[in-house]
Amino acid sequence: MTTASGQSGRAPGASARGVAALCWAAVALEGYDLVVLGVVLPKLLRDPSWQLTPATASLISSVGLVGVMIGALCVGPLTDRFGRRKLMIATVALFSALTLACAFADGPLLFGALRFLAGLGLGGVLPVAIALVNEASEAKGGSATTTLMTGYHVGAVATALLGILVIPALTWRAMFVIGALPALVLLPLLARHLPESLPATAEEKAARSPVATLFRGGYLRSSLAFWVTSFMGLLLVYGLNTWLPEIMRAAGYELGAALALLLTLNVGAVLGLLLAGRVSDRIGVRTCTLIWFTAAAVFLALLSVRLPGFGVYVSVLLAGVFVFSTQVLVYAYVSHHYPAIGRATALGASSGVGRLGAICGPLVGGALLSAGLAYPWGFYAFAAVAVIGLVSVTFVSNRRPA
Repeated sequence: MTTASGQSGRAPGASARGVAALCWAAVALEGYDLVVLGVVLPKLLRDPSWQLTPATASLISSVGLVGVMIGALCVGPLTDRFGRRKLMIATVALFSALTLACAFADGPLLFGALRFLAGLGLGGVLPVAIALVNEASEAKGGSATTTLMTGYHVGAVATALLGILVIPALTWRAMFVIGALPALVLLPLLARHLPESLPATAEEKAARSPVATLFRGGYLRSSLAFWVTSFMGLLLVYGLNTWLPEIMRAAGYELGAALALLLTLNVGAVLGLLLAGRVSDRIGVRTCTLIWFTAAAVFLALLSVRLPGFGVYVSVLLAGVFVFSTQVLVYAYVSHHYPAIGRATALGASSGVGRLGAICGPLVGGALLSAGLAYPWGFYAFAAVAVIGLVSVTFVSNRRPA
C-alpha cells in the first residue's frame, strides 16, 4: 500500500506476516483484558470485604468502556503524528501494567480507577493494529483486518476458559496477573521486530494535522457516515452479546439452550470474520460491507420466528456470521478510505464513537426487556439498527477524495 505521497506504508524489509502476527497477539491480549471483568465479577459480587453491588459493578464496567472510548479517540492522532510502532508499544505497556495493578486493588474505587486507566491503553491498541496490518498487507479488501480481529475472539475465549480453571484454585486476582504476564514477552518482540510505518512526509505533516484530515478535502461526509455506522455496528455487537440469552428465554427457550445459542452466535462471528475477509478481497470492501449489513438485518428479523429444534441454531449462527463482522468490515473500509496521514486518527475516531453504541446496546436491550417487548420486537429493533448502518454506509464517498 502506498501513502498519499507515493511512499510505501511499510518500512523497507518488513515482513507482512510478522507485522500481522505481532498485532494479532496484541489484539488477543486486548480481547482478554476487555472480557476479564465479566469473568471475575461473580466472585467480586460475593466478596464481603468489597461490598460490591450490581449497580456498582455496572458503573465499573461503564467507566472502563469510557476509558476505551477516550483511548481510541486520543491515540489515533498521536499515532499519525509520532508513528505506529511507538504507540503500539506504549498502549500494550500501559494496559498490561494497569491490568497487573488491578490484581492488587483493595476495593471498588481503586479497581474502577485502574480499569478506566487500563481502558485508555486498550482503546488505543485496535486503531494502531489495524493501521499497521493494512499498511503491511498487499490485499485490497478487508482480509487483513478480519484476520486480525480473530485475535480478539481468541483472547475472549481464553479468558472464559482460564476463569473456569484458575479462579477456583488461585482466586480472581490471578486472572489479572495472567493477563499482564504475556506483555513481558510481547513488548520486547514489538520493540525488536515491529517496523515503523511511514505515514507521511515531513511536508505533509507540516501542512495538516491528522485530525484535520477527517474534515477537509471532501472527507467530512465520509467521516460522519463512518461514525454513525460504527455506532450502529457496536450497538448490535454489545446489545446481542449482553441480552441474547434473556431474549431467547422470553421466547420460551430453556436457560441452557439460551446460553448455547449465545455460544453459537459467537462461533458464527469467527466464521463471519474469515468469510468476510475473503469476500471483500474479491468484490471490494465497500460492496462487501453493504451486503453484510443487509444480510445482518434480514437474519436478525428472521430470529423473531420461533423455529423448532436445530433450525434456531442455524438461524442464530447465520446472524452471528453477518452481525459481528459488519463492524470489522467498517474498520477495514476506514483504513482503505483515508490517506496515511490520518488513517489511525480515522480508525480511532470510528472506534471511539462506536463505543457510545457499545454502551447504548445493553441499555436498548434492557429497556425492551423491562417493557416486556424483548420478543419479538427486540429482534426487529436490532434489525432496524442494521438498516440504519446500511444506509449510513451509502453516504460514504464512493471514491477516496483527493
